[in-house]
Amino acid sequence: MSGHSKWATTKHQKGVKDKARGKLFAKLIRQVEVAAREGGGDMEANATLRTMFQKARDSSVPMDTIERAIKRGTGELEGVRYEAVSYEGYAPSGVAVIVECLTDNRNRTGAEIRAAFSHNGGSMAEPGAVSWQFERKGVVTVPRSVSEDDLMAIVLDAGAEDLRDEGEMWMLVSDPSSLQPLRNALEAAAIQIDSAEVQMLPTQTVPITTETAAKKVLRLLELFEDHDDVQNVYANFDIPDDVFEAALA
Repeated sequence: MSGHSKWATTKHQKGVKDKARGKLFAKLIRQVEVAAREGGGDMEANATLRTMFQKARDSSVPMDTIERAIKRGTGELEGVRYEAVSYEGYAPSGVAVIVECLTDNRNRTGAEIRAAFSHNGGSMAEPGAVSWQFERKGVVTVPRSVSEDDLMAIVLDAGAEDLRDEGEMWMLVSDPSSLQPLRNALEAAAIQIDSAEVQMLPTQTVPITTETAAKKVLRLLELFEDHDDVQNVYANFDIPDDVFEAALA
């Protein structure tokens, strides 16, 4: 498993088991609300809302909480107005980083993200400076217990572009527009889905080979993950499994 994929898996598992579950719920609810505001409250007509709704349900966010978030987004209920903003920069060792946020105060959030970069051996960059090193893709992970042949037979006609062996799981990659059809095909075949979401996948990676360097990179990324306004963090590092495990210990 590549270091980047392993970090993504670790984040997912941490989010599901995190004792600070309220923070995870708050981030998911914010995503639902913004999706409803930008594309309307009809999930049949709003693919982004449908994806955010499913993501929230996968993490056991209560239905009434999701419904209130949709109504705040459509203006049926009053609420704080959030806007989407992304920041780009470099972590230690030249690792490219994209930080996606939903905030009600762009100036405050920008200052805090910039401070996190500069105080932890990184630097913030201009928009577009690092995003060219990533591409937006639909990503679905399923347990490794499913056979490769069975999986291929199900997903090829559903829009899957790539099937990657990530050790403990299979990772399916598709065009973002094929994420829901891919999920539907897997559910119809009664295959368990660990996660399904649109991600920014790196097109090239930076090798990190020492525990010290890995700790510096992961420390900064974890700071971003813990920030209330941060929704997603993407980075293009590649850390060997043994170094990754040692850095997290």
